[in-house]
Amino acid sequence: MHSRIRIRAGVAGVLLGLLTVLAGPGSARAGTAPVTVGDITGFTAEGPVYRLDAGAARVRVSFVTPETFRIELAPDGAFTDPTGTDIVLPQGRPPATRWRDRGDRYELSTSKVTLRAYKSPLRFALHRADGTRVWAETQGLTWNGTTTTQTLARDTDEQFYGAGMQNGRGNTSHRGRTVEVGVDYNWNDGGHPNSVPFYLSSAGYGVYRNTYAPNTYVFADPVATTAKEQRFDAYYFAGPGAKDVIGQYTRLTGKPFMPPVYGLEIGDADCYLHNANRGERHTLDALKVADGYVENDMPNGWMLVNDGYGCGYENLAEAAQGLQQRGMQLGLWTEDGLDKLADQVKAGQRVAKLDVAWVGAGYKFALDGCKDAYKGIEANSDARGFTWAPESWSGAQRCGVQWSGDQSGTWEYIRWQIPTYAGASMSGLAYTTGDVDGIFGGSPKTYTRDLQWKMFLPVTMTMDGWAADDKQPFRYGEPYTSINRKHLKLHEALLPYIYTHAHEATRTGVGLARPLVLEYPDDPRAATDAAKYEFLSGEDFLVAPVHQDAVERDGIYLPKGTWIDYWSGRTYEGPVTVDGYSAPLDTLPLFVRAGAAVPMWPGSIRSYTDRTAGSPLAWDIYPQGASSFTLYEDDGVTREHRAGKYATQRAEVEAPRRGAGDVTVRIGASEGSFTGKQTARPYQFTVHTGDAPSAVELGGRKLPRLTSKAAYEAAAQGWWYDGDYRGGVVRVRTAALRTDRAFALELENTSAVGGAVPGAAAVVAAPAGQELGAGTRGRIAVDVTAGSRDVTGVSVSLDAPAGWHVEPVATTDRIPAGTTKRIEVTATPGQDAAVGEATLGATVRYRAAGQSRTAGERFAVSVVPEPPGADVWASDLVWMKSTNGWGPPERDRSNGESGASDGHVLTLAGKTYEKGIGAHADSDIEVHLGGRCTAFTADVGIDDEIDGYGEVAFSVEADGRRLWSSPKVSGASAAVPVEVDVTGARHVRLLVTDTNGSKSGDHGDWAAARFRCG
Repeated sequence: MHSRIRIRAGVAGVLLGLLTVLAGPGSARAGTAPVTVGDITGFTAEGPVYRLDAGAARVRVSFVTPETFRIELAPDGAFTDPTGTDIVLPQGRPPATRWRDRGDRYELSTSKVTLRAYKSPLRFALHRADGTRVWAETQGLTWNGTTTTQTLARDTDEQFYGAGMQNGRGNTSHRGRTVEVGVDYNWNDGGHPNSVPFYLSSAGYGVYRNTYAPNTYVFADPVATTAKEQRFDAYYFAGPGAKDVIGQYTRLTGKPFMPPVYGLEIGDADCYLHNANRGERHTLDALKVADGYVENDMPNGWMLVNDGYGCGYENLAEAAQGLQQRGMQLGLWTEDGLDKLADQVKAGQRVAKLDVAWVGAGYKFALDGCKDAYKGIEANSDARGFTWAPESWSGAQRCGVQWSGDQSGTWEYIRWQIPTYAGASMSGLAYTTGDVDGIFGGSPKTYTRDLQWKMFLPVTMTMDGWAADDKQPFRYGEPYTSINRKHLKLHEALLPYIYTHAHEATRTGVGLARPLVLEYPDDPRAATDAAKYEFLSGEDFLVAPVHQDAVERDGIYLPKGTWIDYWSGRTYEGPVTVDGYSAPLDTLPLFVRAGAAVPMWPGSIRSYTDRTAGSPLAWDIYPQGASSFTLYEDDGVTREHRAGKYATQRAEVEAPRRGAGDVTVRIGASEGSFTGKQTARPYQFTVHTGDAPSAVELGGRKLPRLTSKAAYEAAAQGWWYDGDYRGGVVRVRTAALRTDRAFALELENTSAVGGAVPGAAAVVAAPAGQELGAGTRGRIAVDVTAGSRDVTGVSVSLDAPAGWHVEPVATTDRIPAGTTKRIEVTATPGQDAAVGEATLGATVRYRAAGQSRTAGERFAVSVVPEPPGADVWASDLVWMKSTNGWGPPERDRSNGESGASDGHVLTLAGKTYEKGIGAHADSDIEVHLGGRCTAFTADVGIDDEIDGYGEVAFSVEADGRRLWSSPKVSGASAAVPVEVDVTGARHVRLLVTDTNGSKSGDHGDWAAARFRCG
């Protein structure tokens, strides 16, 4: 009925080309018995290059730097290099080396490492200068007619990472797993687009196989790494840690490119000329969509205007100019190749998406396409090259973004992407991402949840024109538009932080999105599934996306240190696992590392073009001990930074490690220059202390203390303690200060993050599962837990959606230290309140440890419909939740395609049904019965529209208990009758689950689905 991926034009040609190229010489000799290299029969030293003969086979060792070297094996004695100069860059002068004959081995040494070449038989082992072993072969290099393999010993606790973009994996260890490296055109979980023949080990080394051939890495004991070619060619990197190894690898193959600042804003893609899915349109219609971003006050950096088969374009220069007037840049999909790129760039193109132009014989064409498009933009404008591609190889990090291809928006899509992009950073891929909510399917909820966390990746985009509804972030209306705007603008505000990390990647090879293990290598849990569904954005933010249709998130692992909830200001001491984190739809679980000093653009700007010469710079500071951050700035769009036209400015923070004391923020002089650099600018500081200072001094002079938000916002300079904001913060603003001069800000008699009395703050939580009926008065429970001190004078108020009525605050006199008291507030949802989740905010004001304090929490309650009073069809009920594997679930129709109401008459085994539900695995539909029903009946199966394929299982759950499950049901199975006792159940869920991993054709019907009630 439909394709699970968008099949690209010419894929058959691609696959044939790849098979031809990747099979390589000797493919006809697949049955050749394995051969292991024998004894050394000859040795030659020529400077940093050493040749070892083993009969007819030859091995060459070449040192590149004191910690990087290359081993090549030619089984027939003739060295070849299919990659040539495509991937490995010129490396400059090689290091000084020396060699010694130790009798049983040769030792080839630099100042940092010694490579031992054992003679009988030839085996290699790498040691550091102090004699410690890095790795050792358990047997010599082995080859047969089609492959070459290296076999290494695996240490007891050794962990492995890398291999590029591995969908659904990568941010935790590959130990014990088999990892494939090569094109497979599988853009879903388990695929490996943008894979890279590089891996690194926690033992302090990395290996890059210099080849275009597919690789297989088996991280068992021993470790066996194989390439499908009859030659061996690998570079080795020895470093004290993963960051150093990534740095060496990207020195060899290229550092990540420096994107333009608009490339770090969200992008938008669609076909605007002759769109078969949207009717007759024209390229300039893209400006109407651009206006939608402007009118909805939403950031957007660039638009692809021809992203569709046969789309083409017209009025290109006018479209580019119109986008630029709206603070955006023009991009094009290169379906028609790169021949017209020069003219397109001169007309205003600044972004190139490359998933068809490079169709040809393998990765070399892909890499050349990336490099050529990147260079083409730069050769015909003063802009930086900026490209996107879904299938690439080593070296592509220096010219483009790697995106994971075309998928369908589901909760499962969110889940498997989380480890994918952080894991790709372990291979030097600094810019990896996926479309917001995929290009197919999707829903308002999955879109909103997916966009939230992708705002902490450096890059992302939306793709329109393939799902039933377009995918711009304002399409679903409220509350989704406001929530999406909130997170888009947070990303925009964080661009100084993100842009600085982009510059850092050009020096270190390390991207913004990082697995926990990269920053916490000594934490054993960071390598495990305990940290799989979270990642770090830089060093300072820990992001734990919600990947289920839920309003709480369990299993958030916080490593050692103090972590602050970004929204509430609550502090946590790691290592700790947080369960039951309240995450209503508008809340992304997000934590900040204590000690962070985060540069930001204040003022709720929509575009980087909104910044002016007088715009302020903000610092969001979480003081703990001594910490710093060095801000990087340049003009954001041209290549002048490569000629040294940029500036850096260092912020240093000194604070107590814990508890009371002074906090000092020193902002250094901005060093360097570039076109448009601010000579003076105002500064704003948000210092998370939890306690008000007695005074604030700027450059030794006291600033005026302001007493309200209005006074603070009206003042040119001063400070205000905002006790209601995120646990209590000191807000400071300055007049414009010269950027070529340093200054210091002193906060006297305040505290480190967490307050003067650590642990004194109260914690607010709301019990899960609270329900209210529309228009029905009820009580909302809020739990207040006192910290290390008694809490007194407690008042609780609620912030509720428009149309709700909330009673005045509830109060209590005292809550003893370490105890919890439940406080109830009366609330009435509006008569027309939407059924489903409603987000509320609880604000608790109190006194503890001699200070007036505020704590808050956002949480979800359910607005439930009136329960049924008589027998009712499931398709006629209001659905509390409805998730589906492809498009929306349908009422009284089969699932059909990705749009609403595009299914057919429900049909099982030739029998048609007027009533029922058409779903697609994985599907979950929840209804509210309120305890008034006794039985559920249906016939279930895969709809006849699928014509015999698909495989699913059906189940019925009530109030968290599984009541009934079907056997596996295929497209050829007879309908399965269902009769389930649901007596007393308040909520019932109808689930359809894929059982064979395919999900293709999984159109599961709940035919004649009916509840007996009353």
